[in-house]
Amino acid sequence: MEIRRITDKEFKKYGKVLELDTSEIIKTAKEIEFPDKGSIYLASVESFEKLQLKDTIESECFGSIPSQLGYCYGHNDTLGALEWHKCSEINIAVTDLILLLGDIRDIEDGAKYDSSKVEAFKLLAGEAVEVYATTMHFCPIEAHKSGFGCVVGLLKDTNVPLENKSNDKLLFRKNKWIIAHEDNNGLIERGVFGGIYGENYRIEAE
Repeated sequence: MEIRRITDKEFKKYGKVLELDTSEIIKTAKEIEFPDKGSIYLASVESFEKLQLKDTIESECFGSIPSQLGYCYGHNDTLGALEWHKCSEINIAVTDLILLLGDIRDIEDGAKYDSSKVEAFKLLAGEAVEVYATTMHFCPIEAHKSGFGCVVGLLKDTNVPLENKSNDKLLFRKNKWIIAHEDNNGLIERGVFGGIYGENYRIEAE
C-alpha cells in the first residue's frame, strides 16, 4: 500500500489540512500515561477542553455546536475496521501517524466494503486535519514502533454508549457507525458487523 501525505491531492476527497497552533495541546497530551500495548480511546479529556484550542475548533470546525476533545493513543498496525460519524472529525497528530481512509459511498449493499479501496495518509507530529463525515477511518496506525498519539475532536457525546438498541446493525455507539473486517473476531464478538472483505492491511512501523 502506498502511503501518501495529507498534502497530496488524493487527500482532498477525504478531508482538509487545518492551520492550527497545536503546540500547547501536544505538550498536554504527552503528560498522559502511555500504554505498553494495545490502544486506548478517551472521548473527552478535561485538560484538553480547558485550552483555547478547544474553543477555536468548536467555533471554526463545528459551527459553535457543543463538541469534545479526546485522545486515541497506543499501538496499532492493522486496519481492523472502519467507522464514520454524521459530522467531521478533527485529528491532531501528537506523534507521526498514519490514517487508513475510505469513502462511505463505496459501501456495497449497505454493509459490505472492499478493503482494496482504502488509502493511507501520513501525518507528522503537530499537523491537524479535518476528516469529513463521508470518510471512513479507524484507530490510527503507528508510524514508529514507539506508538502513536492522536487528539480527536468530535461533536459532544459522539462515541458514548447507546441508551437504546438501534435497528441499524452498523450503529454501534452514539454517532458512531462501524464495519469490522471479517477477520476481526474481537470486534465481531462485541456485536460489530463483519462487512469488510479483502486484505486486512498491516503496516510495519519504522
